[in-house]
Amino acid sequence: MKIFFKNLAYVYKMSKPPVSKMVLYVFLNIFRIAASIVFPILEARQIVALTNNKLHQLILISLVILLVNTLAKLIHYFTDKMGDLLYIEIIEKIKIKVASSVLRVETNTLNSNSTGVFLQRIGDDCDRLGDVFGTIIEKIKDIFQGLGVFIAVFIINRTVFMYSLLGLIINYLINNKRNKVWKEYNKAYKADAEKMSGFASELVRGAKDIKMLNSEDSFSNRIVTLTRKVNDSFYARTVVSRRYFFARSAVRDFLDFGLVVLLVLLIEHDILAATYALIIYNYMYQIKSFGGTLTDFMSFAANFDASCERVKEVLEGETFPKESFGNVHLKNVNGDFEFKKVSFRYEEDEKYVLDNISFKVNANETVAFVGRSGAGKSTIFNLLCKLYKANKGEITIDGVNINDLDKDSIRGNITIISQNPYIFNVSIKDNFKLVKKNVTMSEIQEACKAARLDKFIDSLPNKYDTIIGEGGVNLSGGERQRLAIARALVQKTEIILFDEATSALDNKTQEGIQKAIEGMKREYTILIIAHRLSTIVNADRILFIDKGKVVAEGTHKELLKNCKQYQELYKTELINNK
Repeated sequence: MKIFFKNLAYVYKMSKPPVSKMVLYVFLNIFRIAASIVFPILEARQIVALTNNKLHQLILISLVILLVNTLAKLIHYFTDKMGDLLYIEIIEKIKIKVASSVLRVETNTLNSNSTGVFLQRIGDDCDRLGDVFGTIIEKIKDIFQGLGVFIAVFIINRTVFMYSLLGLIINYLINNKRNKVWKEYNKAYKADAEKMSGFASELVRGAKDIKMLNSEDSFSNRIVTLTRKVNDSFYARTVVSRRYFFARSAVRDFLDFGLVVLLVLLIEHDILAATYALIIYNYMYQIKSFGGTLTDFMSFAANFDASCERVKEVLEGETFPKESFGNVHLKNVNGDFEFKKVSFRYEEDEKYVLDNISFKVNANETVAFVGRSGAGKSTIFNLLCKLYKANKGEITIDGVNINDLDKDSIRGNITIISQNPYIFNVSIKDNFKLVKKNVTMSEIQEACKAARLDKFIDSLPNKYDTIIGEGGVNLSGGERQRLAIARALVQKTEIILFDEATSALDNKTQEGIQKAIEGMKREYTILIIAHRLSTIVNADRILFIDKGKVVAEGTHKELLKNCKQYQELYKTELINNK
């Protein structure tokens, strides 16, 4: 319980629910508590009045029950409505914080975990945290209701009170043992559910490729394996609950029988009047419910603690370390940067992808990076955007170490257009609004025209309001890349990175994009990784990268004369184009 209340304070601080609504919610529930305590007494008096043929008194008591019951139901309606509003407000704040925190997780950590790990935490775990205040107030209401009943029983007869207290303690001990065992099984189930969720997400996103690879059977078999493992974990968790539920129910049945025997003995020995025995008997359901309330509360607390710890791992734990940035802010970025003896590897036991590499790019210069696959070209872009942090050396933008700059100074001034851009499952227009909130329609149209996408959009029935499907599934590869290029152009950052951005374009479209890039020269710092050397022949400089080092540098003509490796790549491309 100490852990529970610590986690409860953590969630309260994180969500900050309105105090006025919480106080009113509690106040209204106090009446419901009082009503639930009074009802058994009134119902007992109904039976006494009927037995003694006091019909007018019976009608009066029944009228009081009707009025109290009606008022209680009205209050119940409004408290439920208020509880729903509180839940919506709390869950919104929690999910936004967790989702935002996921976006700040280090790239290599994101790569090493399945999407299911984060989906479970943003979904089920946040839902449980959001429900905590409504649930705890309901449980507090039930607990106070149970305490009220116990006090009433204590006043009527202390022997029955001690017997009921004994039953409550036995019930608590059984459930406490159940929670300890169940917690471990639940942890295993959650881990298996994350794997299943992550793989299912990959299956849906990659359905087209799976079909083309004729791999449906393999993926189906994998789904079967993961599903069975999740089901086995779920069943093991359920067996634990069922086993202890059976024990608790059996004990409760014996205690119910014992209570009846006790009441009969007390009546026979004139220790307890039959009327009061009837009141206690009417309280029996609430006494049993009180034990169930404590049991449910303990189970909820165990689930809540598990979810809170999992959410904490995302928000602040070492399991999912966050990206770190400096405090220096550049208001006006010129666009020059430099790599100074930079080395980097993705894993500790791997070879360096970049090995002591050094080069400088001046503002408003167009520089291309070429080399064979795996030479480290894309890694340069990843380090410049600080998706990863260099192991050795220094990277500067406008002379300032990239580790000292804040996030906006880096990513607010760099746009990267990748080979496989992610297109969001919204309209074409909204894809632009997601990257620039205040973008105008004229800016969107201008960017699409520069990316040679305007005619295609005009041919669509809904034009810029067309929904393009998850990952841009309704677009061809070339159309997705042109949209990504247009989306980048509308940001108008000082540094633009093209990472094989024209690889999926036909020659005519590529020529048009090339003209658009040419038109941007001298206004932006443009870096290009190109598979087709024909797209970078007009670059100011070309750096040839091999095994993580710059082995040659110059213009297209200079490299054709002085770099044998560049000559070989160029000849290969000429042969392939014939």
